[in-house]
Amino acid sequence: MAIVLDNIVHSAPVIQSKIGGGKGVITLGRGDADAMMKEAKDLAIVLRAGALPAQLDFLEQRVVGPSLGQDSIHKGALASLIGSVVVFIFVGIYYQVSGLIAVFSLVLNVLFVLACLVGLEATLTLPGIAGIALTVGIAVDSNVVIYERIREELRHGKRPGAAVDAGFQKAFRTILDANVTNAVAAMVLLTFGTGPIKGFAVTLLIGIVTTLFTAVFVCRLVFDLYLHSLENRKAKSISI
Repeated sequence: MAIVLDNIVHSAPVIQSKIGGGKGVITLGRGDADAMMKEAKDLAIVLRAGALPAQLDFLEQRVVGPSLGQDSIHKGALASLIGSVVVFIFVGIYYQVSGLIAVFSLVLNVLFVLACLVGLEATLTLPGIAGIALTVGIAVDSNVVIYERIREELRHGKRPGAAVDAGFQKAFRTILDANVTNAVAAMVLLTFGTGPIKGFAVTLLIGIVTTLFTAVFVCRLVFDLYLHSLENRKAKSISI
């Protein structure tokens, strides 16, 4: 008796006795135990696959190619790029020279995130693109907190150097608290989420680390160079 699925003979046992009650036992040949176990599992899969309880009626067939996913990723990346450019322009106009420093740190932040993803050999998906876009938003928020604090110190009559020092120092705790909160949420998503959600969480976690580095360290370093140039020109105010 042959057991056939999709015109392929998967097994052909020999009937040696009467099959009573509609049940029978197939005895496999002798050989390696692992090979016999694999053969038994394969045969069980074949038997279950052919045990459909009802006839299926063909109603509709659709074929979705890889171009659909590629188109979604392309549009998502384009939307993120346009949004980031608009944010960069707004920050540059609103904060002037200090805004350009923020734009530099933001671009460096995105490059760091992409470099980490390349190092991890990760595939860029729609959730990953969303994570990068959210990273830009978090980084902008950090720069806004720092710059508004510097403005407040300047309004209190402090010199530019002292205002910058106080602004970065007093804003650091707020930035750290906000990023730690986001990191906790990302860890929950990474632990309990499914595949795409985990991709978003990984990108977000990387973005949080790079945001702390660029917004606090890189931005402060560039600001020190900016203040040094102001001192050489004997300027008494900063463009913020």
